[in-house]
Amino acid sequence: MKIKHIIGLIGWFFLAFGLISASGCNEKGPEGPRQVIIHTSFGDMVVALSDSTPGHRDNFIQLVETGFYDSLQFHRVIKDFMIQGGDPESKLATRSSRLGSGGPGYTVPQEIRTDHLHFKGALAAARQGDGANPKRASSGSQFYLVQGRSFSEKELLQVQSRVNQDIQSGKNEFGYEQGGAFEYSAESIARYSTEGGTPFLDNQYTVFGYVISGLDIVDSIAVVQTAAGDRPVKEERMSMELIN
Repeated sequence: MKIKHIIGLIGWFFLAFGLISASGCNEKGPEGPRQVIIHTSFGDMVVALSDSTPGHRDNFIQLVETGFYDSLQFHRVIKDFMIQGGDPESKLATRSSRLGSGGPGYTVPQEIRTDHLHFKGALAAARQGDGANPKRASSGSQFYLVQGRSFSEKELLQVQSRVNQDIQSGKNEFGYEQGGAFEYSAESIARYSTEGGTPFLDNQYTVFGYVISGLDIVDSIAVVQTAAGDRPVKEERMSMELIN
């Protein structure tokens, strides 16, 4: 990845998540937001965790510190969508094992924010669907990294309209008061149309960080050969460590 592009991602992350100003949170690292390196067979990714989602940040840090993610698989991979991991059952799973429902035994209350969008490289928490999980609580450990695709302004306005319909009907209560409105900024439209992402997940799942280095690794994992359940034919494992 070119240095210029990496610097641009870091600058956008600080701006989008409001991490330049001091938050007074004791989980902020000595040099800014807490960062985690994700080691994979394709190389390393660095994710910066948002101080605006402290519950998810702190939980992720704790799991990384205890080695929870080490040797787990990216068990669900869908090209032009996302790569998902964090199921502890994937550590010793056989090829016939069904993955995707494991966790640490708890959930994390949602921290869905209207300014945390699913741009390419977003780190977000997986969760059960609304039917079984009306409060949209996040999995205690499973996460996904967005690859996505580019979206036109017309497509984004359709997503925006659907979100606002949900708000007006009271179906979407996260981050809005009934009668409020959601609108993509010109900057968000430009980013989705160039770098891409998965805007149809906006305001549905908690985004709590962003890849600031190694974004090409997401692309590499997203195109591996998969079998039933979108599981990679060749196991794609990870390990993690805190940088700061």
